Amino acid sequence: MQLMPDSPLRRVALEVEAHVAAEGWDQPPRLFALVSTADLIAREPALADQLSAEPDSITPVEQELSSERELEDLLTEIEWPDAVAGCAAVVERIMLPPDAEESLPEDPDELLAAVAAHPDRREVRLVAAVTRDGRAHSTVRAREPADAELLEGPDLVPGLIEHLRRTLA
Repeated sequence: MQLMPDSPLRRVALEVEAHVAAEGWDQPPRLFALVSTADLIAREPALADQLSAEPDSITPVEQELSSERELEDLLTEIEWPDAVAGCAAVVERIMLPPDAEESLPEDPDELLAAVAAHPDRREVRLVAAVTRDGRAHSTVRAREPADAELLEGPDLVPGLIEHLRRTLA
């Protein structure tokens, strides 16, 4: 049963998540420009057979990223051209339960060690997709169990969504 209203943005966020998930875990951050499929086909007619024929569809185009810097830092310098309707990012993170935050050290090195050793930590893959008109869709999938349910909604990863929105301003 589908609980989220379907939209081109939702479909492209799910497509990006499935694409990255097919390559397994322990991946670096990934960034995608989101372009109107109709505009892409108009510029590159040879791609018509490979892309969706739905009128409002969005096509993700993966961007090459430097592995030297954190994604959030790179996003502060990105400005997309007008032809880009939106963008999507994929990151893997460790999440802790909310009550664990109270006991975490403030020193960055100690914090990393504490999070890595925490018995209730969960590794997750986060996907956020946004468009110039302000819409957003996000997904969260836990690494364990192997068949973990994909959670989705418009604002599951608000920090990442906000970073992406700033690249479109």
